[in-house]
Amino acid sequence: MVQRTISLEPGSPALPKHVAIIMDGNGRWAKERGLKRIRGHQAGVESVRAVTEECVRLGMQQLTLYTFSSQNWGRPRVEVAGLMRLLSRYLVDERDELMRNGVRLAAIGRRKGLPRSVARELDATVELTARNKGLTLCLALNYAGRDEIVDAVRAIATEAAAGKLKPRRISERSVARYLYTAGMPDPDLLIRTAGEMRVSNFLLWQIAYAELYVADMCWPDFREDALHRALAAYANRHRTYGLVEGG
Repeated sequence: MVQRTISLEPGSPALPKHVAIIMDGNGRWAKERGLKRIRGHQAGVESVRAVTEECVRLGMQQLTLYTFSSQNWGRPRVEVAGLMRLLSRYLVDERDELMRNGVRLAAIGRRKGLPRSVARELDATVELTARNKGLTLCLALNYAGRDEIVDAVRAIATEAAAGKLKPRRISERSVARYLYTAGMPDPDLLIRTAGEMRVSNFLLWQIAYAELYVADMCWPDFREDALHRALAAYANRHRTYGLVEGG
């Protein structure tokens, strides 16, 4: 296949509109340097900032980050507490930058279970940025793809039992309306760092036709150049959406 050169100018048709990222390898990055795991998460915040700013520059519609899965509660208590403090601080510290770049913050996942301090700062930042018209930065918090589908099925079943929804009328489009991501576009590109070849219960419905890209580097090392390589790989693929190539 002939590799084409991707234009990294805002609005290029070769760019994805929505990029989702599984930010893996923070703990591994810290361990390789003889540091505590929380130091890896702190370094990962710098990558979040760099990648978000580059997506803003490129004029992308949405960036979704797998920030904290529901399975992450099983990590050591000290690490979880440190992650929650780091998240609260990020939500406060980044407000000026989000506003300056016109970024709208959104969140998906089960709200119940999040510490009150995190929920409070999350709500404040979401409200502050609600009218911004640029990139949507979506944080998946206390999130699991199967939980999302279960919650959607429960909501659909409740509506059907109440006579508000006819089972025969249920379609892919109507199911999507009950997902956490209702109203959001599906990802065009899913990036995973740290070389792991799995999707880890992330956006299971939404990534049905997303292109996958795995970077060997850990998340704290994933910056603009690494993002550009992922975008170039995406631009050189031909998406068929399950149809026969060439029509």
